[in-house]
Amino acid sequence: MDEQVVRRRRGRQAEAERNDRLVLEAAREVFSVQGADASVASVAKRAGVGMGSLYRRYGSKTQLLQRLCVLAMEQAIDAAEAALAAKDAWTGLADYVRTSVAAGSGALAPLAGTIETTPQMWEISRRGRKLLDDVVARARKEGGLRPDVTSLDIVWLIEQFGRRAAARLGAQDENVRLRLLAIALAGLRARDADPLPGTPPTAQHYEGRWKYPRSARARSG
Repeated sequence: MDEQVVRRRRGRQAEAERNDRLVLEAAREVFSVQGADASVASVAKRAGVGMGSLYRRYGSKTQLLQRLCVLAMEQAIDAAEAALAAKDAWTGLADYVRTSVAAGSGALAPLAGTIETTPQMWEISRRGRKLLDDVVARARKEGGLRPDVTSLDIVWLIEQFGRRAAARLGAQDENVRLRLLAIALAGLRARDADPLPGTPPTAQHYEGRWKYPRSARARSG
């Protein structure tokens, strides 16, 4: 094959990969702030790509949203594996929380129940939560984490800190967020403290938010 043709193909491939990254970054920002009702046109505009480029990669807004969810869960899995590899269990758990918050892992939580979930999404979600169970159990066993904190408490904590504001945060806003995250992490430590109120969150409650209504499925079909 002609070398010039190979270079052109590689150039087009590199451009397509760059555009895909731009679309995914823009989509996470747009949908995490505006919810599932945000338009794909808004995503394309923020990414600086044409609608044709976006739809060549993702055939529908639903496919784009599903891909975003999968990527977020895969990032959480990577963070959990790094936490399990850490020498100190508490440090591993704290780094997991910080990494997940920084990556915006909880930013897509408002999409729960608004898009159809796929078997792949459920499989990755449960794998990630199993790894987090191991991270939490290890931190409890070594005495760093208070015994009444569960992995789903950690998940919801990350969601709360991962939500995006409609306005871009300034340096002082980010400073406050990091301080509050440090306070929250301190509250997870195994020290003399009053018992947590209520009962631990359940998997049924967590997963129930993502059940896509049959009526919505019928309308989309």
